[in-house]
Amino acid sequence: MLSWVVRRTRLPLLSLRCVDCGSESATTGEGRFRVNANGKLLDVWLLVRCVSCDRTSKLTVHERAPVRSLDPAELHGYRVNDPELVASRLLDPLLARRNRFALDWTGAWRLDTPPARLDEAWPVQVDVLFEDPVPVRPDRLIAHGLGLSRNEVLRRIKGDIPLRRTTNAGFTFTVMAGD
Repeated sequence: MLSWVVRRTRLPLLSLRCVDCGSESATTGEGRFRVNANGKLLDVWLLVRCVSCDRTSKLTVHERAPVRSLDPAELHGYRVNDPELVASRLLDPLLARRNRFALDWTGAWRLDTPPARLDEAWPVQVDVLFEDPVPVRPDRLIAHGLGLSRNEVLRRIKGDIPLRRTTNAGFTFTVMAGD
């Protein structure tokens, strides 16, 4: 059995319209939070920049949250701009839904595969693991990993998941011998 791993290489871009230039993409850059106190209530925003005009916008992480409702370690992470906290908040589907943006994963991931040993006995079973929830279509991922056309992938691959439907969860497939 071969093991493939899908890894994030950088944070994805955000599909978010800029109010100044109308561009469709934004980035978190180095990843910064802004924390604002109003009495005993906190507002926390994740700052993003337009890739075209460099305008800064805010994504609401917490709005009017009582200070005591936040975990002290989490609050410290907001204050020091913890990169892991930036990544976890950016990948949170609730934050994306609340702030009306989608993630653009183009060029933000890589597939790590062991050297192909084509002299092995057929069929070959491959296990795919995702370190981060990178949404990819299995047929494109397998074509990239094996160096096959997508039509050949559809013909030679056997598995339990639909190959043309996007997934971000691990799966296993079997490569059948070619003609």
